[in-house]
Amino acid sequence: MELFPSMPYADWTGTRETLHRFAQVVGKIRLAASPRRNHWWNVPFHLTGRGITTRPMGLTDQGDFFCVDFDFTDHRLVVTGGAGSEASFPLHGLSVAAFFGRLTDALAQVGVDVRVERPYPFDLPDARRPFAEDEEHCTYDPAAAHRYWVVLSQVNLVLEEYAARWAGKTSPVHHFWHTFDIAVTRFSDTVVAHPPEVDAVTREAYSREVISAGFWFGDPDYPEPAFYSYTAPEPAGLATWPLRPEAAFWQARKSGSHLAVLPYERVRAAASLRGEVLAFYESAFLAGAGAAGWSLAVDSCPDGITDVVAG
Repeated sequence: MELFPSMPYADWTGTRETLHRFAQVVGKIRLAASPRRNHWWNVPFHLTGRGITTRPMGLTDQGDFFCVDFDFTDHRLVVTGGAGSEASFPLHGLSVAAFFGRLTDALAQVGVDVRVERPYPFDLPDARRPFAEDEEHCTYDPAAAHRYWVVLSQVNLVLEEYAARWAGKTSPVHHFWHTFDIAVTRFSDTVVAHPPEVDAVTREAYSREVISAGFWFGDPDYPEPAFYSYTAPEPAGLATWPLRPEAAFWQARKSGSHLAVLPYERVRAAASLRGEVLAFYESAFLAGAGAAGWSLAVDSCPDGITDVVAG
């Protein structure tokens, strides 16, 4: 298997847009059926050996729970109940509306009753159209979907390696159905006071100073896959700090902040693919931590070891 296989943005537009909405349907069920955790850590998906999962959720006083999994090897959506019940259906050949209906039926088959407060896409161009009415997005190329999962899985493991180098507060490595990226975030103890007009989702996500590292498949503003990092709130002078490797750069965003970017295709041409990505994440972190004045002495964690004797 190739490390970081080719994933051109334009080659799977239809599948990506359809799959993104499939993920949002399931993600909203995860949001409705899981106990809230700080910074919304309860909401994203995690990787499995065949796809992505909500993880078990919806625990009742009777001991019932359920889980929803995307299987990108056999290309099915699988709903399982804690008592062993299961319902599944193929992913290909479905519009978002049909997917929404099939998932609703599958949940009922395993005895799950969950209410999604807003069954609409979140922060997408068709955010006012209910999932149940979306017949436009109906493309599913199994090869592209499988490659999406392979790339996610490989990046997930690189991010786990990067995450192991920090002993301070760190998020899980998780896949966001909102922005369709995968990321891990390091936190400082500094509380961020947001203005009242900032929305509740953002306020909770960024209630502390953070430096996030991740990967996304591209969007209309940057139509190619890339590794990225950002510091929030952005400290003064961040974009003057050096990045590694040479292919990395600071990109100004519409908000006025800056994103550290390492193009995926440039990494694929490197001699040491994992080394390039890890060097990028570390340089972006040192830039954010240095510009923000984080103390690195206590929480640095080489090779995942905090024991001072073993270290």
